[in-house]
Amino acid sequence: MSTATPSTTASVESERSLRHLLAQEDTFLNAVELVNSRGVITEPGGSRVLELASSLARHPDIHVLSITDNPGGNAVLSADTLGHELQALDQEVVIHLSCKDWNRNGLQSKAWQLASQGFHNVLALSGDYPIDGFQGTSSGVFDIDSVGVLRMLSEMNDGLETVSPKGKKGRMKKTGFVLGAAVNNFKPYEREVMPQYFKLAAKVAAGADFVINQIGYNARKMDELLRYMKLKQLRVPVLANVYILSAPASRYFHSGRIPGVIVTGKLLALTEKHGASQDKGKAFFLEFAAKQCAVARGLGFGGAYLGGHVSYEDFVQVLEIQRQFGDSDWRDFVSEFTFDAPEEFYFFEPDSASGLNTDEINRSYAASKSSRALRFSRQSVPLTYKLNRLVHSLVFEPGAMAYRLGRKIYGAIAGKSRIGKAMHTLEQVAKVPVFDCQDCGDCSLPDIAYLCPESQCVKNQRNGPCGGTRFGKCEIGEKDCIWARAYDRLKPYGEEESMLERPVVFKNAALKGTSAWGNTFLGRDHHTKPTSEGQ
Repeated sequence: MSTATPSTTASVESERSLRHLLAQEDTFLNAVELVNSRGVITEPGGSRVLELASSLARHPDIHVLSITDNPGGNAVLSADTLGHELQALDQEVVIHLSCKDWNRNGLQSKAWQLASQGFHNVLALSGDYPIDGFQGTSSGVFDIDSVGVLRMLSEMNDGLETVSPKGKKGRMKKTGFVLGAAVNNFKPYEREVMPQYFKLAAKVAAGADFVINQIGYNARKMDELLRYMKLKQLRVPVLANVYILSAPASRYFHSGRIPGVIVTGKLLALTEKHGASQDKGKAFFLEFAAKQCAVARGLGFGGAYLGGHVSYEDFVQVLEIQRQFGDSDWRDFVSEFTFDAPEEFYFFEPDSASGLNTDEINRSYAASKSSRALRFSRQSVPLTYKLNRLVHSLVFEPGAMAYRLGRKIYGAIAGKSRIGKAMHTLEQVAKVPVFDCQDCGDCSLPDIAYLCPESQCVKNQRNGPCGGTRFGKCEIGEKDCIWARAYDRLKPYGEEESMLERPVVFKNAALKGTSAWGNTFLGRDHHTKPTSEGQ
C-alpha cells in the first residue's frame, strides 16, 4: 500500500501528465500510437493490442499512448475502450477524435463522455474518408472539420455559454482538455504545402496545445516545419511522427492507399533491398527509426510519435538504440533522410553544409510574390474567377450600393413564399451551372475562391485542406484539391496568405434549401453572423 499523501500523489500525477510534459523543454517526450482491432477487446486481435499497450504503459520511458479513431476509414474498437484499460495502469492517454463518423452534436457528446471518464488529452482530426463499412462503404459525415472541433473543445474548456428558454445566460462547467492537432507538410507542391501551414496557424488560433506531423522521411521538411512555426510565432510543441517501416509497409505507403503518406521510389528501393535480408530488414528498420528520432530531437522537436505494426520489444529497441547516440550524431544522420520528390517545393533556401535549411525564404518563391510577377500570373487566372470577384465586390460586399439594395429587396420579400421561391429558383439557375451548387444556404464560395466545398470536396472542408492529398489530388477520386486550386487563384492577387485569417466557419445546416443570397443580405449565414469571438 502506498504511503504517499493525497497531495504528493496529485503532484506525481501532475508531473506525469501530458500538459506538464509538454511544458518541460528539457524532456524529449516518447509517445506510441496504438491502432485498435476489429471486434470486442476480448477477441484475439483486441487481446494482442491490449497486451502491447499494457507492456508499453509499464515502460518508464514511454510517456504517452495515443489511440486512433477508425484509422484509414475502417471500423475498429473505439479508442476510449482501450483507454479505460490503460487508465487503470495510470498511463497518460491521447484519444483521437475525428469528424468522419460524427456530426457536431455527436462530437460534443463524445467529448463530454471523455471528460466525464477522466480523459484529458484529445487529438482533433478531420479524419480519413471511410472506405469500408457494414454492408458496403459508409458515408463520411464531416459536419465540421479539425479546426471546428478544436474551436468547439476550446470553448468547452472555457465553459460553454448557455441560454435558458427564458433567455437567461449561463456557463457550463469547464472541461480541461489538452488539445492536439496534425499537420502534413510532406507535400511536393507549393500549392499543397503553404495551405497546410496556413491551416496549422488556424488550428493554433483555435486552441491547439501541441502538434503532430504526418508520417514522412525528409529531414529538410522536418526542419522547415519548425523554422516556419518559429517565423510565424506558432509557439506550440511538435512531436515528430516516426513510423517504423518494413518492406510490406513501404509498399503499402508507396501505393498511395494511406491518405497523405508518401514513400518515394528511392525510399521504396532502399526498404526492398534491406527487406530481402535474412532478418527481413528488421535491424535496419529499427536503427533507421532510432536515427529519425535522434534527428527530431536535434532539430528541436518536443518528442517522437512512434508508430508501426511492430512488437513491444521493437519499440523498446528503438529507444535503446537512440540512447546510444551522442548529442551531435544526429547531424550525421540527416543525409539518410533526404527522400523528396523531384522539384519539391521548400519554403526556405537550402543549407548545403547541414543538408537542412537556412532562415532565408526561398528566393524563387519570394520573387513569385513581387508586384511584377503577380501581375503576370493574373493572366492565367480563369475569367470566371475574375468575374466572380467583380460581382462579389459590387453586390455582396457590405457597404456596396447593390448590397444595400439586396438587403431591402430580401427584407421586403421575407415571409412572402411565392416571391421568395421565385427568387430562390433564379439564384439556383445562376449558381448550379457555374458552381454545381448544392443549395446548402450557407455559402462558402467567397471563402474558397469561388469553389464549392459541398460539391467539389468529399470532406466539405471549409477551414483549409485536409492532409490527405497526394501530389495535389484529392484522396478520393482523381480531382484536384479545391484548396490547392484556391491557392492558385488567390496568389496572383496577393491574397493567399490571408485566406484562412478569419473566424472558424461552421456551416449552419438549418439553412439548407434556403436562399444563400437572402441569408447573406439578411445576416443569417456565417459571413455576417456574430461569433463567440466577437468578430
